Amino acid sequence: MARRNWKKIVGFTLIILVVVIVLGITFTIGWRPIIGAKKRALTDRKFAKTEGRMIRGKYLVDGVNGCFGCHSDLDWSKPGAPPVAGREGSGHIWSDQMMPWLIAPNITPDPETGAGNWSDDALARAIREGIGHDGRTLFSVMPYPHYREMSDEDLASIIVYLRSVPPVKNQLPTTQMPFPLKYLVNNVPQPVSDEIKPDLSSAEKRGAYLVSMGACVDCHTPQEKGEPIPGMNLAGGFILYEPKGPVASANITPAASGIGYYNDVTFIQAMRTGKVGARPLRASMPWYFFGKMGDGDLKDIFAYLKTVKPVKHQLDNYEPPTYCRLCKQRHGFGATN
Repeated sequence: MARRNWKKIVGFTLIILVVVIVLGITFTIGWRPIIGAKKRALTDRKFAKTEGRMIRGKYLVDGVNGCFGCHSDLDWSKPGAPPVAGREGSGHIWSDQMMPWLIAPNITPDPETGAGNWSDDALARAIREGIGHDGRTLFSVMPYPHYREMSDEDLASIIVYLRSVPPVKNQLPTTQMPFPLKYLVNNVPQPVSDEIKPDLSSAEKRGAYLVSMGACVDCHTPQEKGEPIPGMNLAGGFILYEPKGPVASANITPAASGIGYYNDVTFIQAMRTGKVGARPLRASMPWYFFGKMGDGDLKDIFAYLKTVKPVKHQLDNYEPPTYCRLCKQRHGFGATN
C-alpha cells in the first residue's frame, strides 16, 4: 500500500512539474524559441521592372532606408562614412559594432556570393518578415519589425532596384548568433500576407512612415538587456561604435535637451551637411544616406518628430563620458541627468 501511494505521489509531482514548465514557457519566452519562428512558404511572385520602381527603389535604398550603410564596409576616412566605393551592398561583418558573429550578407546580384539566385519573394520575406532565403531567422538589427509597415509598392521598388546594382563577388560566412539569442530571436518574425497600404494622408503620418523606414527608433532609443527602456523613445543614449570610439545617439525628441530648438531649415541642413550650425554630427548618424532625401520628405519627418513625447535627456559626445541614470550608459553630460 505504501509503495502504491509513493508511486501516486511521484506521478502527481511529475504532472505538476510538467504543468509548471509548460505554463512557465507559455508566459515567459513563449514556444517560438523551441519550435521555431513563424514563417510562410515562399511563392513564385515576381516584381515587374518599371522605370518608376527603379527610381523609387534607388531613392529608398540609397536614401530613406540606407541599405548599404549596413550591407557594406564603410570608408570612415570620408565625411559621413560612405560605403567603400565599388563595394556597395557586398556585405559587412559587424565586428566593428562588437558583434563579430553578425554578418550583413552580400545583397548585390552576384549569383555565387550574393543575392543573384534568391527569388523575389525570398528577398521580400527577408526584408519585411525576417526569414532569410535559406529559412533562417534573421537577427533584428535588420529592422524587419519596422519594415512590416512598408508598403507593397515600396517593397517591390527596393527589390527591383537591388537587382540592378553592379554584382560584387564577396563570399561571407553566415550569422551565428550566440546562445540563447539564436533561440530567443525566433519570437520576432511575423509573416506578412495582407496588402500593406500605409496612411500617408498628412505630413505627420508621412513622417512617421519614413521614420519607420529609416529605423530611427532602433538607434535613438536606449536599451537595457536588449529591450527599449520605457519612456525613453527617441531620447538618445544608444551606444554605437566608430573607429575613434563609442558614440551615444542623440536625443531627437522635441525637448530642450533634444531638437526642440530646431526648425525645418536646421533639420534639413543637419541631414544634408552633417552639421548643426558649425557643429558636426558623428558619422554613426547616417546623414550621408538621409541627406539624399527630398526636402518634402525631410520636412515630413521633422513634422512627425515634433509630435513625439519630449524627454529631458542631456547628451554630448564632445564632453567626457559619465554614467547616466536614465539610459544606463556612459556619455557626455550623463551625470547631469
